[in-house]
Amino acid sequence: MKLLLTLLPFLGWLTGASYTIHSSIPPASAVEQASASFYDLTVEDIDGGMLQMADFKGRYVLCVNVASKCGYTPQYKDLQALSEQFSDRLVVIGFPCNQFLGQEPGDNTEIKGFCEKNYGVTFPLTTKIDVKGKDQHPIYQWLTTQEINGSSSHEVKWNFYKFLVNPEGKLIGVYPSKVKPLDTELTSIIQG
Repeated sequence: MKLLLTLLPFLGWLTGASYTIHSSIPPASAVEQASASFYDLTVEDIDGGMLQMADFKGRYVLCVNVASKCGYTPQYKDLQALSEQFSDRLVVIGFPCNQFLGQEPGDNTEIKGFCEKNYGVTFPLTTKIDVKGKDQHPIYQWLTTQEINGSSSHEVKWNFYKFLVNPEGKLIGVYPSKVKPLDTELTSIIQG
């Protein structure tokens, strides 16, 4: 094969033909294909529509991987309160995920019903996604990979891990599960 590739240009010169050599370069990984801009990203919402991050330009966006059967599940209440308190400058988005001890086993209808009934959730929820691993959603590729977000790399370690994107679409804060949504560490940034 190597000899053939070496001889092709010479044979082309002899015969007057042109040859294009196609190499079998593997396709770029999902991370390399992910958008460099937060505002180019989309995700399916829990009702089957599309959430476009571009719709949230000019506001903070708090991305939180959520679960219904976790010790941190009561944070839904504070996420809703945060969403209401800063409704003019913040969008909270809940990303249901079942990757941590199977703590989000429900389907979209069950998840939405649980959130509305128990916590009065009105902020956007997405369809269930993966926040890590080979099927990691592009939004979480962006949130967790410095080469894409231009800020820093992170690993989502548990449910209710929080990522704060500023009104210009830059990742500016990452908060572990134990940081409550109404903690001043988070609200002081949103208040400005």
